[in-house]
Amino acid sequence: MSDSDNANSNPVCPGPITTSGNRRAFLQAGLAGFATLSLPGILRLQAQNQLLAAERNLAREKTAVIMVWQPGGCSHLETYDPKPDAGSEYSGPFETISTKVPGLRFCELLPRQAAIADKFTVLRSMRQAAGGHPAGSMQLLSGDPDTRDKPKPKLPDWMSVTNYLRSQAGPRQNPLPAYVGINPPLEYNGPAYLGDAYSPFVVSGDPSKPTFTVPNIGLTDANEVRRLGRRSSLRQNLDTLERSFDQQRELAALDEFESQAMTLLTSPKAKEAFDLTREDEGTRDRYGRNSWGQQLLLARRLIEAGVDVVTTSLSGPLCGRVNNWDDHAVNHHVFDAMRFRSVAYDQAVSALIEDVYERGLDQRVLVVVTGEFGRTPKISYAASTGAGDASAPAGTQQPGRDHWPRAFSNIWAGGGIQTGRVIGATDKRGEDSVERICGPGDFLATIYHHLGIDAAKTLIRDFNGRPTPIVDHGKPIPELMG
Repeated sequence: MSDSDNANSNPVCPGPITTSGNRRAFLQAGLAGFATLSLPGILRLQAQNQLLAAERNLAREKTAVIMVWQPGGCSHLETYDPKPDAGSEYSGPFETISTKVPGLRFCELLPRQAAIADKFTVLRSMRQAAGGHPAGSMQLLSGDPDTRDKPKPKLPDWMSVTNYLRSQAGPRQNPLPAYVGINPPLEYNGPAYLGDAYSPFVVSGDPSKPTFTVPNIGLTDANEVRRLGRRSSLRQNLDTLERSFDQQRELAALDEFESQAMTLLTSPKAKEAFDLTREDEGTRDRYGRNSWGQQLLLARRLIEAGVDVVTTSLSGPLCGRVNNWDDHAVNHHVFDAMRFRSVAYDQAVSALIEDVYERGLDQRVLVVVTGEFGRTPKISYAASTGAGDASAPAGTQQPGRDHWPRAFSNIWAGGGIQTGRVIGATDKRGEDSVERICGPGDFLATIYHHLGIDAAKTLIRDFNGRPTPIVDHGKPIPELMG
């Protein structure tokens, strides 16, 4: 065990939670107007982002990651680590099924993934130390060891760090952003001291709807393009006086991001990458004609077009009444909820994994599917707080599973890794990881390794100018190193 995390035994949140994800990326702010940042804000943005010289030669656009996030925490018992013999207090109503990998069994809710289990690896022994959604998300995505829930992250998440590090290699040639979030996990994570310039370009909405569009991408109105060009030039002229004080070239990166925004506005290639109608009907059907299926299809399109990092949350109505995977009894009937969302989840994830291999992306692109923690192996009962999908009328006693950071599963595909494997194990009830225990540092170091980043040696200066490790614990998981 390389992460010595001590987890809370049975934390419970007070009731339904939803994710809002209302922060916007720097690029999108630029699309609305380039003259909105104050000089102090611009200076702070750049002064806090000086990378050590050793990292400036980082290779760009060679490897990429798609992270599929299960906000609220997915039950490992109803997916990849079923425990049918744990007893009635622990086991749910579902059977287990065999998979393409001999001896590996999944919950019956995942028949499509079971059929392609030889194309991914299951990590069954994840654990972390925080029982709340904010701290749990921060532990897994940024490596913050604090178990207390905070209103905003102290450390930048791995997605923003990657965006920042790759930006140091020089101007980006691809018109697409390096980091895109499709309904991404933003509520508990972000760039922290890196600044909003390294947040994702956020795509919101339901890509399965006929009316879905990404605003301000690939404008074709020549007059509008000329107007935006004049506006950008005016902003640059207004900067002249401020630049006389810019001895350290703190505004250089702002120019790059502004240029990216203009390119995104006017690039036909960018518009094409976001256009799902260019996919054939069979492919769209294969992923599922729903928000989750089309989100993952869009993620594949963007990665194939040269985006380095894509994150997407499987949240919203397909999850059930409270729009996430937080299956307390007050929120959802946990077994109805898992059944309710399983068809869309199973179809979308299996289609993405198959597509990555069939299109020859499996060496370059790593796919990671995870949430911040698992669910309590012991079933709890409480009165529902409201009727809806996967939830009985208010006051009805129903089963649930609460937060459980001591043991959970995630899956990994592509990335040149050896697939069709299981890493680690939990005990007979799924309460504790007991073999090959992996923590947040291991999780992050593994992703960084795929991206060509040495997590043990890479430092970024924080708000106070101190060189700060991007993750100060854990090592890449050997079985997941391509």
